[in-house]
Amino acid sequence: MRVREDESPWTARELAEVRADLEADVIRLKKEISVAEVDLAGLMRDAGEGAGDDQADAGTATFEREQEISLANNAREVFEQSTRALARLINGSYGICESCGNPIGKNRLLAFPRATLCMTCKSKQERR
Repeated sequence: MRVREDESPWTARELAEVRADLEADVIRLKKEISVAEVDLAGLMRDAGEGAGDDQADAGTATFEREQEISLANNAREVFEQSTRALARLINGSYGICESCGNPIGKNRLLAFPRATLCMTCKSKQERR
């Protein structure tokens, strides 16, 4: 694994910890997505039963559906980031910025193991 010049090389233990954390995230997120999908299906099913509901009840139901959709979408996004990071770890491209090809930085990856951009490229992306 490549690191920045001012960083120590990755140890086997550090890489194993990152991999274990990512694998645990994938398992946890699969469960969260499944629960959210079941909850959302229930909310969608119940949506047709509110013919006699007043506007406040209908608004609350809509809010709950939108909130559940948002939670499910966020979990899916983090799940995809985690599985992508695992794949990069396995294929040897982990830790390399997808934009410029320089090392992302070991400390950045220890703090945020799903990072795909170095700090310079991430800053540029956020300014756009």
